[in-house]
Amino acid sequence: MSTPFGGHAQTRRLAANTAALAFLVPLVIGRGENGSVTIVQPTLDLWDEPAPDHRDRVVARSSDRVAWLRARSRGVTGTDVARLSSASAVRTVAQEKLLGTGFGGNAYTDHGRVREPEIARWVLANHRIRPSDVLYHAHGQQLHLATPDGLGWQGTSLVLSEIKTTSKLWRSIPRSYLRQVWWQQYVLGAERTLVVWEQHDDFVPVAAEPKCQWVDRDENEIHILVGLANRMLELIRPR
Repeated sequence: MSTPFGGHAQTRRLAANTAALAFLVPLVIGRGENGSVTIVQPTLDLWDEPAPDHRDRVVARSSDRVAWLRARSRGVTGTDVARLSSASAVRTVAQEKLLGTGFGGNAYTDHGRVREPEIARWVLANHRIRPSDVLYHAHGQQLHLATPDGLGWQGTSLVLSEIKTTSKLWRSIPRSYLRQVWWQQYVLGAERTLVVWEQHDDFVPVAAEPKCQWVDRDENEIHILVGLANRMLELIRPR
């Protein structure tokens, strides 16, 4: 199952840039010999300057677990942002970031680690998105971090994948996972993410193939998440 979720980022940007043209005011700079008025319009760059390639913003790899965990502890990750639903949540996550939680995993997280490589192979075979273990930082923000499960291309647009295992039947993608996805898109500069999930019953997959759904980039949601993440960074910053 593969269905779109949300609007297209390029369409939104085009609409915004079109609206901006309405504010261009002609500038009268003089009159010609025949009395005609010479008019010019200010030049407007319709497109934002592209951010540096995500491959130039590598922080660590999860295969180097010590470096990966150290880098994650200093910044805000997609896992952190998934929980940033309110000001109260920001304080809770910040406190856990500083003090630790003591959580080392359970049967469900162990199952997810075992199944993820198998599901990633399915994603590669069916959607040509390659698995990744790289931690990246956002353009101009060294402490805004994300480790997407996979990276690929649709034409010139970067796309991501995010893999989940669940014991529950999903009617829709949980909101916490959407926050994680939008944050990853912001950090990497991606336009879309394929969320892939495999349901299990007592750790046995219930179907031969996982389910999946595309999630488009949402600038409004990203703006909110960046604000919450920056509040959290203020709370964990050394005094």
